[in-house]
Formats: sequence, C-alpha cells, structure tokens
Amino acid sequence: MALKIRLARAGSKKRPYYHVVVADARSPRDGRFIESLGSWNPLLPKDGERVKVDADRVKHWLSHGAQPTDRVLRFLDEAGLAKRDARSNPKKAEPGKKAQ
Repeated sequence: MALKIRLARAGSKKRPYYHVVVADARSPRDGRFIESLGSWNPLLPKDGERVKVDADRVKHWLSHGAQPTDRVLRFLDEAGLAKRDARSNPKKAEPGKKAQ
C-alpha cells in the first residue's frame, strides 16, 4: 500500500481549511484516510499559526515510507522535519517565443 501525506480539504465554499492526513494514494482527496496529522488554514496571516503539525506522528509515518506531496513537503521543511530540494528553473522569467 502506497502511503501519502497530503491535504484533505474542509471548510465551506470560498473559506478553505485543510487537514494534513496520511492516506492510501488510491483513495480520493477528501475520502478515507488513516490518520490526521495536523491542519493548515490559508486564510490566516503568514506570520500567524497557519500550519499545525504533530511532529512525532509525521516522523513515524515518514519512517514507514509515507511520501509527502509537494505542498506538505514545504510545510515539513519549514518545521524542520524533512528536506525539500530547491527547484531550479532558470528560464522561468524569460519571455517565450510566440507561435505564428
């Protein structure tokens, strides 16, 4: 069973709130999950407590082979629980060629 540490959306329309969960990779985004590890409230200011994660449980699931998604890996990198490699895209700001 492939495990993912990912976000599950909650909250109402236009008021998102996310739970950080461990789930089977085949289950739907808001469907069945194994354990809830924390939460993320994107509506709070960036200097506030937007992300709350249970560090012990995250370490446990990472040691059992759970793979975090890109967004969750950013949160874990900020918390010092996992290492996220910096991405390099040197052509990102350059204008592209227009198709004719």
